[in-house]
Amino acid sequence: MLEPESKAPDDSFNWAGDLELIRSAAREAGRIALGFFGQEPEVWWKNEGRSPVSAADYAANQVLEAHLRPARPSYGWLSEETDDDPARLSCETLFVVDPIDGTRAFIAGKQTWCISVAVVHKGAPVAGVLVAPALNEEFTAWIDGPAMRNGETITVSNPDARQHLKVASAQDMVARFSPALRPRIERVAHVPSLAYRLALVADGRLDATLVLPNSHDWDLAAADLILTRAGGRLTDLDGEALIYNRKSVTHEELCAASGAVWPELVKGLTRISRS
Repeated sequence: MLEPESKAPDDSFNWAGDLELIRSAAREAGRIALGFFGQEPEVWWKNEGRSPVSAADYAANQVLEAHLRPARPSYGWLSEETDDDPARLSCETLFVVDPIDGTRAFIAGKQTWCISVAVVHKGAPVAGVLVAPALNEEFTAWIDGPAMRNGETITVSNPDARQHLKVASAQDMVARFSPALRPRIERVAHVPSLAYRLALVADGRLDATLVLPNSHDWDLAAADLILTRAGGRLTDLDGEALIYNRKSVTHEELCAASGAVWPELVKGLTRISRS
């Protein structure tokens, strides 16, 4: 089966209406998940014991499915907590869902977790929402609208060439920056939820984040759109935008950054990683 190509969104679709749909569903899923938070929910391990999943993940996933799939029966479905159905590859449009992004943080009682829901059309996100109920934060965007946090428009940072850059990254990736750039990098503490970390770049609290290999569509799709509409970029280290809803939903190393610093960061990382 052929993988979908990334194309410009179709203007005939009501993406703003889809945003309202997924926002309502994500809020309800967040309400349900918050009821488990701090209550020591049951936890299982998947992926050969490498990844935890809690009762809250499954409960939130059920809420999202119940709200979204009947509302758009022609849309495909891709969720971290639902067995993958290859039929999604024949769908131009689908929901891409992470019921709780940051499950480890959730289990540990940390507030940095969120519900991530996106609508993806022809390989690109066209509506996205992140709901972080423990933090009382909600990020939204659609393809023709602004990125917003709690109803207020957000934009990425715009640091000048002399400023330090706040970058969330593993230490070994920071070491791969060019020697000229490395002194400007201020490595910040780990943010457990990848989607929320990307949102912090979108609203300017971070200048950039580097993403290790093996992130997934459901970690990225909603936050990718929010970041893009806020003036940032999320790409691989060759500077290529991501394509969603392929047969493989994992991605290689990525760089997310304010548009002001993205070219410099990717240039440095690309040169070192290829040597």
